[in-house]
This record gives sequence, C-alpha cells and structure tokens, in this order.
Amino acid sequence: MTTSTDRIIRLRTVLDRTGLSRSTVYRKIAEGTFPSQVRISVHGAGWRESAINRWITDPVGYREETTAEAAKTKKVE
Repeated sequence: MTTSTDRIIRLRTVLDRTGLSRSTVYRKIAEGTFPSQVRISVHGAGWRESAINRWITDPVGYREETTAEAAKTKKVE
C-alpha cells in the first residue's frame, strides 16, 4: 500500500536499513523476494519506503506482487 507521501529512498539507505549487501539486494529482486526499484530519472532509481518497510517486517514471507496477483487481490477486496 502506497500513499501520496510515500518517500523514495536510495540504495545506500536500503542497504543500511536492511543489512543486505548490494549484490544480495539485486539477486533478491531477480528472485522476486525483494521490492523492485522505481525509476526516478534517466540514470537514477530508488525504492518505495513502504515496500522496504513491508520487506523488513517479513523478509522470509515477502513476495513481489505481480500485476495478475494485484488484480486478484483488488477483485477479492
């Protein structure tokens, strides 16, 4: 769940808050077990703070929500 005040945080902050290494973050993104980046400029990207907070709350159970899963969730609610 994101809000209009959801901050975008950069890699250094993500690494500090999660305790993961840079390579582990990108490996987990590829596996779908860590939040994907959000493009903020041509050469810059960051993460939604709310997504990182969800991962920190439950790192083992976190799965990136696909578009199809998001549609199912919205239909059920």
